[in-house]
Amino acid sequence: MKLSVLDQSVITKGQDAAAAFEETLRLAKFTEELGYTRFWVAEHHNANGMAGSAPQVLISHLASMTRRMKIGSGGVLLPQYSPYKIAEDFKVLQTLFPGRIDLGIGRSPGGSYETRLALTDGLKKSMNEFPGQVERLQHFLHGEPGVKAYPYVGTPPDIWLLGITHRGARVAAENGTAFTYGHFINPSNGKKALDYYHHQFRPSAGLESPLSNVCIFVVCAPTQEEAERIAKSQDIWLLEVERGIDTRIPSKEEADSRIFTSREMEKVRENRRRAIVGTPEKVKEELLLLSEIYGTDEFMIITNVSDFGDKLRSYELLSDALINPGL
Repeated sequence: MKLSVLDQSVITKGQDAAAAFEETLRLAKFTEELGYTRFWVAEHHNANGMAGSAPQVLISHLASMTRRMKIGSGGVLLPQYSPYKIAEDFKVLQTLFPGRIDLGIGRSPGGSYETRLALTDGLKKSMNEFPGQVERLQHFLHGEPGVKAYPYVGTPPDIWLLGITHRGARVAAENGTAFTYGHFINPSNGKKALDYYHHQFRPSAGLESPLSNVCIFVVCAPTQEEAERIAKSQDIWLLEVERGIDTRIPSKEEADSRIFTSREMEKVRENRRRAIVGTPEKVKEELLLLSEIYGTDEFMIITNVSDFGDKLRSYELLSDALINPGL
């Protein structure tokens, strides 16, 4: 099984964006040494706890500080931008770091209505234009007739379409892009979406056969009890994000002292369907089962917890269990 990373550069309370970016870089270097396949950074706007508002800039920094692992976006919010300009940005990145760049794109509006208008400079763009934007992005990447996106690269970066519904799978299949299913957002529709993608995929200039992975929250520790303790900060963070209150990760002290109400506990249990929390043996077993269900051999792991040392150890234990077992 291949393991990869999605990192949201989330700020822990008591820290700042500079610290979040430094931890993102440390995590990229660490997971590269562990044998992870790719490392993607997210795009969020108008969110006080999510530092990664410009993935192209962060990708360039991370790629320059790593050697082997693919670096990419998870993902650029294409509805807000010009496909031509995104093609140019990622061709520059692929020229600087040949064969190491992934262009992950998503249909998300990027935040509130006001935030989206700020991103488009007041232009009210229709989300229904997304399939056409994906098609135009491919044209610009592969130098098809018309306006050319430079610089020229022999092999453009792979396009990965990020989706959480059957609709996203359909756009990826019809346009011949790779597909990432966001189990960490919607754990309910993944099998249907990936089955459709794999069976309906149409080869394109960029991809001859279907290529997929699944993104999921994981917290791994030597014991179940410790994994539950560590995951509590992620549980709280998800509650706060969904309420729109605060997107920063709670401090370790805040997480340890927090007592959930019965309603919050019900929501935590619901959110745990988006995650795997446990020992290396448990996580391995559940990922192998999901691999069979989803028909993919690659998982992108996202871990948003208070203590960075716990986060590093979680990724290391996963590597020992699934990438380098027995070493």
